[in-house]
Amino acid sequence: MADTPSCTGSLANPDTDLLIIGGGPAGCAAARMAASVGMCSILIEPDVLCRNLYRIPALNNVLGGYASGSELADSIAAELESTELCRLELGRHVTELRADDDYVTVALDSGARLTAPYAIVATGVGPLQPRDVAWITAADSLTLPPLWRAEADDVEGHTLLVLGGDRPIGTFLRANPATDTRLLVAYPTTDEYKIEEVREDPRVTLLPVEHLTLSPGEGTTVTAEAVDLDGARHAVTVEAAYLSIGSAPTAPYGDLIRSADGYCPPTDQHPRIIVAGDLRSARFQRIMTALGSGSEAALHAYYAARDLLAKG
Repeated sequence: MADTPSCTGSLANPDTDLLIIGGGPAGCAAARMAASVGMCSILIEPDVLCRNLYRIPALNNVLGGYASGSELADSIAAELESTELCRLELGRHVTELRADDDYVTVALDSGARLTAPYAIVATGVGPLQPRDVAWITAADSLTLPPLWRAEADDVEGHTLLVLGGDRPIGTFLRANPATDTRLLVAYPTTDEYKIEEVREDPRVTLLPVEHLTLSPGEGTTVTAEAVDLDGARHAVTVEAAYLSIGSAPTAPYGDLIRSADGYCPPTDQHPRIIVAGDLRSARFQRIMTALGSGSEAALHAYYAARDLLAKG
């Protein structure tokens, strides 16, 4: 895609009207909204656009008739690639984010520095690991895949230990309605409300626990000891273990204000930094809210650039 001449500049003149950090639904929506009101943007994403959407096999809560995350991701990516006022910087990490009275500056892993009057940070969240939660004991070096990475053909006929009761369990089951994969879901009481949608599925066995200790298994097996709510101990041996314990914010180093849980509340940020999408809060981690949040963030930058926020 050719750069639009008005979207380039120098230190005296910023590189663009708007920097967008993160190419998920929120960041892509911000770029499209910015272009619709005539703002140039540079979108920085270390992977492909909407990379996490490609890992969602079934959708039931977005408009447009998309049956899978990959369908929606392909549509979003095609629109962004044809958006002339948006310059894509794919395969690049933001190593630092700084804001002053006049500009926001980001440093990239390539050594380049980019400036703009405003930046939208939409870097979202990444999966928690067993070492990140108090109710699981495991080796610090242990890294397990999230459940949405499980390929149905590879786990057909197996019993999987699923750690945590987060929403990807329901997504996996809806995407594979005929699979005879069995899920043993070990979860803390704080996840009780999350497992309602899978409670009646015959492929799911629920194991509420006070604590769970993971141990190296023999060969390809996984072993664990679970302590249930009554203090009884249960030995568990399964073919594989997957994560569904939630996510943690992934924000660039620099001038972002984080709350105690690691998220970045929009109202706490420098006036030139706008937080959008899942990075705002654990409460709004949905595709539809991310799209709306990104669009709103771009309009915020548009009105702020024209001193119209207070008049809105």
